[in-house]
Amino acid sequence: MTRVLVAEDEPLMRERLLAMLQTSWPEAQVVLVAENGNDAWDGFLEHEPEIVFLDIRMPGLSGLEVAERIGKLAHIVFVTAYDQYAVDAFDAGAVDYLLKPVEADRLAKAVGRIREKLSARPADLSDIVRHLKAALPGAPREHMKWIKASVGKQIRLIDVDQVLFFQSDTKYTRVVLADSEALVRIPLKDLLSGLDPARFWQIHRGTMVNVNAIVAAERVDAERLEVLLRGSDEKLPVSRTFAHLFRD
Repeated sequence: MTRVLVAEDEPLMRERLLAMLQTSWPEAQVVLVAENGNDAWDGFLEHEPEIVFLDIRMPGLSGLEVAERIGKLAHIVFVTAYDQYAVDAFDAGAVDYLLKPVEADRLAKAVGRIREKLSARPADLSDIVRHLKAALPGAPREHMKWIKASVGKQIRLIDVDQVLFFQSDTKYTRVVLADSEALVRIPLKDLLSGLDPARFWQIHRGTMVNVNAIVAAERVDAERLEVLLRGSDEKLPVSRTFAHLFRD
């Protein structure tokens, strides 16, 4: 059974898409319905679906940012209202897309194309994502420069450049520096949309590391890697989803 993730922040559009998907592809298993980009990415890591329907504009991580993170790990269908900007780029990249409002016959055609592609490797969307991010209206995202954290009785402002890694810890996120650590009440998945992905790599569902602090990736066995960081004695496991960061 093919696993499908649907990410759409508009309630009516979301319900409409799910109902039409049930009709056009009843044997598909919808493993998660996300209302924002952060939940979509977190759900992708948990469920590892083969197909992802992504609204381009969502709170938190945008659909394009989620697509960047997914890379070649799944087949992606973009859902967009930006026909002026999107159609030429999508057609040039042979990418599946749905224009809002989504019509049943158009979804059925997209489903047919997707099913034909399931046996093939997902397409590399890096060029089209860069093109669309440049073309779509909206100001560039400002990346987080500091974070407010509790250290004992103090509230500290921590420069994110000094952070070695972030790690999920039940209801909190550990913020680990070379000489100290702190806890913040922000879930790791909500920090994702604020951190610069070029500076902070996610290496596990619950861990993001500062690229500048990485000393090496050490092979544990044929399947597993651990990251060694400058200024920390901890060895951080790399999940299978993110092993390509070091192999590439």
